[in-house]
Amino acid sequence: MSVYRPKSTIEQWRILQAVVDCGGYAHAAEALNKSQSSLNHAVAKLQQVVGVQLLEVRGRKAHLTAAGEVLLRRSRQLTNLTEEIEQLADNLEQGWEPEVKLALEMVFDRSLLVPVLDEFQQLSRGSRLVISDTVLTGTMEQIQEQAADVVISHHIPRGFIGEPIGQYSMDLVCHPEHPLAKLEQPINQNELSQYLQIVIQDTGSQPVEDEGWLKAEQRWTVSHFDEALRLIRNGLGFCWLPGYIAQEDLDSGRLAKIKVEGSSSRKGSLYMVLPKAELTGPCAKTLSELILKYQSR
Repeated sequence: MSVYRPKSTIEQWRILQAVVDCGGYAHAAEALNKSQSSLNHAVAKLQQVVGVQLLEVRGRKAHLTAAGEVLLRRSRQLTNLTEEIEQLADNLEQGWEPEVKLALEMVFDRSLLVPVLDEFQQLSRGSRLVISDTVLTGTMEQIQEQAADVVISHHIPRGFIGEPIGQYSMDLVCHPEHPLAKLEQPINQNELSQYLQIVIQDTGSQPVEDEGWLKAEQRWTVSHFDEALRLIRNGLGFCWLPGYIAQEDLDSGRLAKIKVEGSSSRKGSLYMVLPKAELTGPCAKTLSELILKYQSR
């Protein structure tokens, strides 16, 4: 297998860029702290190895040829990428993680993360971010197995510490034309058993099947609240939905709230947990600090 060996070097292209950006060899030599003759030699050598004239001298100034403009534009992508690679290597050498995993309990309102992620992108130093949706025991597993670096959860497992970051609410809802919406409220929980309930799939490897189930004889399981909302809007079944998903439809009358004796709504706290505790890397810590910063506003 043959290996391609570049004829030109990154340094040669960097010198060409400096000559163009600085308006000539003299200013470029000063900016790069090199002799003017070394820059002349580098550009001449570059033109020789690529076989294309890149600069032409008019009076005392060097100007790009048409071919030089095209190649210079592409070379900037190359030198920028090289700088990014070297910066990433330096960050990794300092212990900066190449990837950060963020697990979010699905009852958490994702829109609250927008300003967090906007600022995190500027501070992440090229680290990848992997965001996963988790439900119930799936969230607990992310913490207990230290599978994620940062977790937003409705519960803190024993042995872990969490920072409170807000509240969540859940309402039992259905379509306004659903038979449940026509019953006198509040209704007895036993009356729910004859109707279809939509439940969200637990993402854990050993899920708690009965969590949130109101003993309905028919039960459909979906993977996300958006899927449940679509079904409910079309008159299929009833479901526990978080406020950030259901409130707009409740306000507009597209959904109706079901009042059940003793359990019409659910409220709880949300926590941010760093499963790896003191072993949490600097990039994950940066993300966690931003979450706390914006949730406190």
